[in-house]
Amino acid sequence: MSTREFRITVRGVFDGLDEAQRADLLANAAEHDVLRAAFTAEGHLSYDIAARTAFTFRFADTGEAEEDILAATERAENAAAAWLTERGYGFKNLRSQAEDLSLAALGKRRRREAARAV
Repeated sequence: MSTREFRITVRGVFDGLDEAQRADLLANAAEHDVLRAAFTAEGHLSYDIAARTAFTFRFADTGEAEEDILAATERAENAAAAWLTERGYGFKNLRSQAEDLSLAALGKRRRREAARAV
């Protein structure tokens, strides 16, 4: 059995932030810029608190079977909620989207590379 790679995106909205929390998020905004976004095992947070209260976590995970994506999604949601809760940031409307990269359609260049490898 081969290892499957999953990409999980967890989105939500900051809720009930006080001025100190907003200032803290603004001070750390450069490291959470969407242009630096990446799918990582520990999760990468991106937001633009100056423009809107929405945030996105991006997680990378793996599994052996297609069904493992459900557990990976649950782990990602729990990790995002834990990160926010540990820092005292209120949040709401967590929702997730997961993709099994082994089932993703190949782009034109990747199809050519796959054809050459055969």
